[in-house]
Amino acid sequence: MVVCGDDGLAHRLAAELRGVYGEQVTLVVPPDERTVRPPVVGRARSASAALFDRVVSAAVGTVGRSGPGGQPAGAPAGGHPEGEGVLEAAELTEAVLAEAGVARAAALALVYDDDETNIRAALTARRLNPRLRLVLRLYNRRLGQHIEELLDQAAALAAGDDGGPGTATEASTTVLSDADTAAPALAATAVAGTSRVVQTEGLLLRAVERPLSGDGPGTGLHTLALLSGGDPAGADGPYGAGEQQPRLLPDDEEVRQAAGRQAVVLEHVFAPAGGESAAPARRAMTGVPPLGSLFSRRLRWTLAVLAGCVVGLAVALWVVTGIHPLRAFYITLLDLFAIDDPALRQPLGRQLLQLLSALVGLLLLPVLLAAALEAFGTFRTASALRKPPRGLSGHVVLLGLGKIGTRVLTRLRELNIPVVCVESDPEARGLATARRLRVPVVLGDVTQEGVLEAAQIQRAQALLAVTSSDTTNLEAVLYARTVRPDLRVVLRLYDDDFATAVYRTLRTAYPQALTRSRSVTHLAAPAFAGAMLGRQVLGAVAVERRVLLFAAVDVDGHPQLEGRTVREAFRAGSWRVLALLGHADTASSHVLGKGDRVVVAATRRGLAELR
Repeated sequence: MVVCGDDGLAHRLAAELRGVYGEQVTLVVPPDERTVRPPVVGRARSASAALFDRVVSAAVGTVGRSGPGGQPAGAPAGGHPEGEGVLEAAELTEAVLAEAGVARAAALALVYDDDETNIRAALTARRLNPRLRLVLRLYNRRLGQHIEELLDQAAALAAGDDGGPGTATEASTTVLSDADTAAPALAATAVAGTSRVVQTEGLLLRAVERPLSGDGPGTGLHTLALLSGGDPAGADGPYGAGEQQPRLLPDDEEVRQAAGRQAVVLEHVFAPAGGESAAPARRAMTGVPPLGSLFSRRLRWTLAVLAGCVVGLAVALWVVTGIHPLRAFYITLLDLFAIDDPALRQPLGRQLLQLLSALVGLLLLPVLLAAALEAFGTFRTASALRKPPRGLSGHVVLLGLGKIGTRVLTRLRELNIPVVCVESDPEARGLATARRLRVPVVLGDVTQEGVLEAAQIQRAQALLAVTSSDTTNLEAVLYARTVRPDLRVVLRLYDDDFATAVYRTLRTAYPQALTRSRSVTHLAAPAFAGAMLGRQVLGAVAVERRVLLFAAVDVDGHPQLEGRTVREAFRAGSWRVLALLGHADTASSHVLGKGDRVVVAATRRGLAELR
């Protein structure tokens, strides 16, 4: 396996492949002086986490030192993981790829932060090795689809020219985005009770947290994990005294003995086919304001009253003159706009109705002008950033509108959750998305006093800090907790050990509030590793600070699955078959055979064993 990248995802992915799957890995990174951040992967604690422990322990109390507990083996902070071939190169040229062994490699991951660098290297690598399994990190999803089709077509043409056995079936191209992979978990973590969802081929699976009853989670549900005894935002590594460790994929006996314990259970959900529940999300994603939002309620009522007057006048003219109803309505409109002849020699009733129609027309003119001005103002403000409305409450304050923040914002709006964004960069890429979704935005430095107050943090239900700066996220959370101690907070932190220390300290200082700490590379690396191994990883669910993977697996060739029933195809702590794809028979007694394709929930090591 060859992994090329310039940030923490490359190091995390290399450690994942080597430590979990036992693969031989060559890591290609820029020289040390060009690295954006030193990698922190492995058992050694980073200097930032140790410094944080020393600083906060004096103010809050002793903070237990924790190791990664099951994390892949690696090198000390700032170095490279042991046992990996490391090649330093300022640019990813054809010579560098050849030196890394791409021509002989089974898979290549290009996870640079720049899409253009990944695309250029992918085209070169496909020429060097048509049988190569390519995994690209691209933020632009539409471009990623075209690149995936292009590279697969190139591999197929090379297979036809070369004629080598297995070329067409082994070569594949997978385009992933760390932002898309991590955004659902971050969004779900920020909202208590919001389900974590994995979707594939029309099948919708939802993971929810709930206490277990004495006879298990209930009919039709799978227990994915038993949570620890502490706050559900736990961390990898040794747990404190008296704390239970989370148990992934427990067996039935463990579930029965865990009555009253909080657990993550899985539900089967069917996506709405255009019902009312889907309408709010569709309206929110179109970016077009509904017609009712163009005019105020008072103006709408005024127009309705005037329309009723016009209809009443037309009916009265029909009764008085006896003419056809449509002609009566037409003449009324002419009188209304003063473009008809005066009724000088007409009956008295006709003359009175003409005067009333003219009066209603005079009243209608300022109303139409007000409607035009109000609609124009609404369209003009729709193209500008909105401010948080007064009295807003129960919303999520999203800090940061970069790559990750933009995807999280989109996910939250798909769930129809009110959001207020805070961004310091007026040119941030997510501002266009916020404008399109008509989401309120506060422009300002969150470290400055008054910015979070402008986002109505005192009435928010959660703060989701996902900027690229750990210190900014931490400072925003600490300040928000001084304003509202019981606020639910979610931090995106670069270093897992640092996230562990922050979580433990905040939990000790604010035991009444929920604290979550998440690393994007920690959430995204399993999906990239699965794609390099030819597995279709559908999604990942964060269980405290561990990850449970959902993957689509072909039964053919797997002795752990083929010939077994759905109930028997289960190994506690490793994997569980959740559903059959493309089959109406989903009973637990169904015998798996060739041609079956199943969705499994697995730990990282369990997915490696299924290879």
